[in-house]
Amino acid sequence: MSFQRPGTDFAPATPCTDEVGGLACALADAGPTEIIAAALRTLGPGRLCLVSSFGTESAVLLAYAAEVDRSIPVIFLDTGFLFEETLSYRDTLAARLGLTDVRSIQPDAARVAALDEGRDLWFTDPDTCCRIRKVEPLARALEGFDGWLNGRKRYQGGLRASIPVVERDGARLKFNPLANLDRAGVEAAHRDFALPDHPLLAKGFTSVGCMPCTSRAAAAGEESRAGRWRGKGKTECGIHTLLSTVSA
Repeated sequence: MSFQRPGTDFAPATPCTDEVGGLACALADAGPTEIIAAALRTLGPGRLCLVSSFGTESAVLLAYAAEVDRSIPVIFLDTGFLFEETLSYRDTLAARLGLTDVRSIQPDAARVAALDEGRDLWFTDPDTCCRIRKVEPLARALEGFDGWLNGRKRYQGGLRASIPVVERDGARLKFNPLANLDRAGVEAAHRDFALPDHPLLAKGFTSVGCMPCTSRAAAAGEESRAGRWRGKGKTECGIHTLLSTVSA
């Protein structure tokens, strides 16, 4: 699939002087398949994975990755609070794209029992809820990998507005293959790949995470993820902000 970078004046914040910065600068104008292929070449077979929520905007990254190598391990965090529609969408997309290594990862049961026996931690302390259900399980799942792909886009706003194409995430490299796409580019890729929509998109959900912390469509003028943790003063679960500080 051809790629045209949207017209922006974005300049990578990562200096071009070290190995990571050099790679970020070399790929600054690259399309998704080129970035994914470069990640595979840089890290080598078996050292790169893709982390996906199988949410409303997840399909395009998975499709680009399947174009490059359908055997790239895909890590899916099954928090115990996901919509049934998300679990079904995971299975539908994996079959449609021919993904051969989708790994569903669950939180540590003893850890959840100790900190959230009543299953209401999401309400009283959403940061800790995300930590034990997402951040800590992902830290364990990433053991053995030297880098990972994720689906963040700059147009999602907030902390994502200035992400580079590649960055260091603790001991690992983190690649953002869709960083250069605007919303129209993602939507065009979705159509070109003939991808199915997440079932909840038709019900007004623009961004989907765990059930208790996901509300429906963002209001006019809001960012697409505004329906996540609404009213909590929270915009990220922590896997992109805390992961490198958590030991497996």
